[in-house]
Amino acid sequence: MQEGIQALDDLRLNFSPEGLFILNFTLFFIMFGVALDIKISHIKEVFANPKPAIIGYCCQFFLLPAITFLLIWTLKDYLSPGVALGMILMAACPGGNISNFFSALAKGNPALSISLTALATLSASLLTPLNFAFWGNLYAANNPLLVPIEIDTLELIKMVMIILGTPTILGMWFNHRFPGLTQKIKKPIKSLSMIIFFAYVIIAFSFNFDYFTQYIKYVFWLVLAHNTLAILTGFGVATLFGVSKRNRRSISIETGIQNSGLALILIFNPAVFPEELDTGGMAMIAGWWSIWHILSGFAIALFWARKPLV
Repeated sequence: MQEGIQALDDLRLNFSPEGLFILNFTLFFIMFGVALDIKISHIKEVFANPKPAIIGYCCQFFLLPAITFLLIWTLKDYLSPGVALGMILMAACPGGNISNFFSALAKGNPALSISLTALATLSASLLTPLNFAFWGNLYAANNPLLVPIEIDTLELIKMVMIILGTPTILGMWFNHRFPGLTQKIKKPIKSLSMIIFFAYVIIAFSFNFDYFTQYIKYVFWLVLAHNTLAILTGFGVATLFGVSKRNRRSISIETGIQNSGLALILIFNPAVFPEELDTGGMAMIAGWWSIWHILSGFAIALFWARKPLV
């Protein structure tokens, strides 16, 4: 099994420059749709009742990367460098675009979920690259077989800012400038963006189906354990600090649903990860996470939907 997972890093997935362009456009469209729900009032709500938002934010951007590092360190003899770095990158990404839907379905607090999405999206341009650089280099420094990760952190910040920052600012501006039109188009745009992303993931997997069937057994349980740990981190910390059940559900979902599309764009972008780096393991982790967190998000949301809040 160890040899099999080590071989993941040597994979060269079928992913063309055209595919990267389509993925960039897809994520841009998705984040524009997410930003249509973000208002200045959501930021004000955070300051009015900061405790749940601070807990959720810390779970997502500080605790999850740290706990991911501990998980990787525990399993270091069984993981390839690429797989380990893929897990760190997923933990460093902000929340996924469907977390707000899952939060509402789970009878959580949609306002808190949207506020956390807004904060995470706006700050990810800086914190995602810094988190990955810090924990990735710490992992490399403690692994005698690796050298420190030679990633241009400024280039990574620039890429994330373009991918997330630009559509977010445009979406918020559009919402402020055309509130009536925004109310009419935001649901269709969200639905369409989900369909486009699902279609993209399915097509990408179809081009790499042989790799998927051969290596899924190595990443399935890792992503399952990692995603479960993320959800439990949010739930456990929120419970520890006495957060209400509604807020607890939203914090758990926000911590467990990651922006895998961003991770894939970064992995396949040669300006961020040079082509000579072995990124096959990273791509398999992010690719399977794209599918798995939707399944786990639906499962936990449907479970909580049937559970009373009192």
